[in-house]
Amino acid sequence: MSMFDRVKNVLITNLQIDEKDIKREAELVNDLGINSLELADLVLVCEEEFDIEIDDSSIRNFVTVGDVVSYLEGLEK
Repeated sequence: MSMFDRVKNVLITNLQIDEKDIKREAELVNDLGINSLELADLVLVCEEEFDIEIDDSSIRNFVTVGDVVSYLEGLEK
């Protein structure tokens, strides 16, 4: 399963985002309607799912779904 698919699954399962809306270029806030509390939930779920810790400065760079995917892919290397 690709990292994009894993992140998409987290968005669908935990934040009830419609699958058809989730694209790499989709903005978390403007396109998917994620608020700051939901973003915090997304970070917590990703930390658990991928057994990592995401620092606050990195979270500020999460504008699109692709930003989250790229960040997580970078940690895998």
